[in-house]
Amino acid sequence: VMSARGEAAEVCVGRVVLPGDVLLLPAPARPEEDEERLLRLGAGAGPPRGRLLCGPGLRRCAAGLLVTKGGVLRHRAAGGAYWVDSQQKRYVPVKGDHVIGIVTAKAGDVFKLDVGGSEQASLSYLAFEGATKRNRPNVQVGDLIYGQFLVANKDMEPEMVCIDSSGRSSGMGLIGQDGFLFKVSLGLIRKLLAPKCDVIQELSQLYPFELVLGMNGRIWVKAKTVQQTLILVNILEACEYMTAEQRKQALAKLSGN
Repeated sequence: VMSARGEAAEVCVGRVVLPGDVLLLPAPARPEEDEERLLRLGAGAGPPRGRLLCGPGLRRCAAGLLVTKGGVLRHRAAGGAYWVDSQQKRYVPVKGDHVIGIVTAKAGDVFKLDVGGSEQASLSYLAFEGATKRNRPNVQVGDLIYGQFLVANKDMEPEMVCIDSSGRSSGMGLIGQDGFLFKVSLGLIRKLLAPKCDVIQELSQLYPFELVLGMNGRIWVKAKTVQQTLILVNILEACEYMTAEQRKQALAKLSGN
């Protein structure tokens, strides 16, 4: 365990880290030196260096980064981001995440949603595009809602909205009554949400379908028929454990039918 003295973060990339480990950062990325650099900017200091992003599974501490969940340490040089890649199934709300919630109650002007976390999220009836006191959205208990977190921290109840900063829905809101909702690991969701995901591109050549991916591990899918929908569900659930070659073979059999 590295918690005793810590090890350089760049050395640990690609290795398994455990909760309590401390990852040391290069000097310019430390918070206290960032503050000193900002104070010196007015005195003819050079341009500020790139910022460091602390992703899921990590927390800032005096020495650098404290690991809060077990997994493989990842690093993206382009954005200077570090995060822990793990196969966890329990979702922890993060501000800005797009998730699929299930309406469990209507309490006055607020809807309560199950988002798969430790507590329910709240959603105001005004947090929909075009919603007013007279024009309320028709939301019932049991409905599925795709939205994003406006507030998400350990000290406050998570709060969701279905509009962006300009008041537009941007694809968020009520999800259709038909379709199939199922749950997968958070690691698979991140894989499917990656730009130009092979799985999504291959499936789009099989059948036309609608797909909603929630960062909380929930997927909603709808194809033309129930049979096609269930086939897509089975492929999406299995692709976490299949190699690219196995997946292509399975898709080839289906497209041949």
